[in-house]
Amino acid sequence: MATGRTAVTSGIPHLDRILGELYIGDNVVWYDDAGNLAYAFCLNLLRTSWAQRKPLVYVSFDRSPKNLLDKLGEMAQTPLLTVLDCFTMGKGSGSDIFLQFYRKAAQQAECKIRCIDSPEQEASVSEALYTAHGQLEGDVRFVFESLTGMQEIWGGEEQVTRFYSHTCPRLYELNTVAYWLIEKKAHSRRLRAQINQIAQVAIELTVRRGKTFLTVGKAEGRRLGILNKPFPYWVRDLEVGFEEEKTAPDRFHLGNRIRHFRNRKGVSQTWLAQQVGVTPSTISQVETGQIYPSLPGLIKIAEILKVNPASFFGESGSDPDKFVFGAAEATPVAFSDLPRNTIRGTLLNAASDRPGCEIYQLEIAPGKRLPSHFFPHKGEEIGYLLEGTLTVSVGGSVQTLQAGDLVVLTRHLPSQWRNPGSEVARLLWIKIHGLTRQ
Repeated sequence: MATGRTAVTSGIPHLDRILGELYIGDNVVWYDDAGNLAYAFCLNLLRTSWAQRKPLVYVSFDRSPKNLLDKLGEMAQTPLLTVLDCFTMGKGSGSDIFLQFYRKAAQQAECKIRCIDSPEQEASVSEALYTAHGQLEGDVRFVFESLTGMQEIWGGEEQVTRFYSHTCPRLYELNTVAYWLIEKKAHSRRLRAQINQIAQVAIELTVRRGKTFLTVGKAEGRRLGILNKPFPYWVRDLEVGFEEEKTAPDRFHLGNRIRHFRNRKGVSQTWLAQQVGVTPSTISQVETGQIYPSLPGLIKIAEILKVNPASFFGESGSDPDKFVFGAAEATPVAFSDLPRNTIRGTLLNAASDRPGCEIYQLEIAPGKRLPSHFFPHKGEEIGYLLEGTLTVSVGGSVQTLQAGDLVVLTRHLPSQWRNPGSEVARLLWIKIHGLTRQ
C-alpha cells in the first residue's frame, strides 16, 4: 500500500482494486497492443473527472479537436477541460480543413482549446503544458494521446524519452494524475524499459484469441501479487468489466448496476443528480463504489430510471411470464461517441436485463455519416433494415443496404455507416451476448 498518498478513482472500481488504488502523483503508462484498447480507460477517467469537477488537460497528437469533442460528447461541455491540440499543426500539417474548426466551432465550445503552433518542438509542448496547469486549481488530471504520436512528429525515441523523463517527475511533484498512451509494438524494448523505470504504474492491454486482457507490469508501492497476472476484461459502451467479477459473489458492485441503467436510459450523472436532489459528485461516488446510497435514495434512483429496485441487485424484477412489452417501456439510448443529430435509438425490450440479447430500433438521419459503429460490442450482431437506404463499410468493403436486407456481424465491426437518402433509415438491431468474435 502506498501510504501517505491520496487515493482517487480511475472510474473503474475493479481496476482500483487490482491496482491497490490509484493515487495522486501517479503517471500511468498504457501499453496498447492493438492501438485502440486504452481509450475506454481514458474515457472513464475523463467521466469521473467531469463528474467530480476536477480539471483535466487532454494533450492530443493523434486526434483532431473536432473528432475529440465528438468522442467526448457532454464530457467536453465544461470549462474545466483544456485541450492542447498538437494535431492540427502536427500530423494535420496545418491543413485548412482542420484550421477551419477554429473559425467557428472552437469559439462555441465550452471547453478551452489551444492550438500548439510548433508541436514538433518539445519546448513548445512543454510550455503549453505547464501554462495550462498553472491556470488550473486542485489535483489536475492529464491524458497524453500519445507517446507514439509524439515520436512520429519528433522523429525519434530520444526526443520522446527526454520529454517523458523531464515531464513525468514534474507532474508527480505537481500532484497530478497522468495517463500516457503508447502503442507497444511501435517502440523498442529500450524505450519501454526507460519509461517503466520512471512511471509509477505500467499497464499492458492485449488481445489473445478474441479476448482482451489487462496486465499490470508495475505498480509502485503496491502489493506484488497482481504483477504480470493477466486479467480478462470486456468493454461495453463506456462500461469496463472484468471476468473475475462474475465469479466472485463478494465483489458485487451496486454502482456498476446503477451506471448500467443510467447509460441505458441515456442520461448524464448531472441529470440524474438533479432529479435525485444530490450533487453529480455523489452520483459518481455511488457508481464507482466509494459510497452507498440510502434505501430511500436507492428507491428514488430506481423510480427515476424506471427500473425495479431489484434490478440493482442482479435480478430483472420483471414478471417471468410476461411476453408482451409496450412501446412506453422502450428506453432511449445515448450515443456519446457519435456525432450529434446523426442517430437516435431505443432499447425495445424491457426484458433486456435477462441474459441473451439486447434489441434496439435505430434511426439514422438522412444525409448523415457515422464515423464508427453504433456499439463497441464484442459479440455477434444482427441488423434488419426496416426503411430507407444505408451504406456500410467493413474491412475495406462498402455495401449498400435496401429495406428488407439483413446484416450479420460475426468478426469485424463496421468502420462507417452512411445514409445517402433523403429519408430516415430505420434498423432493427440485435446484440447477442455470449457469442464472441474470434
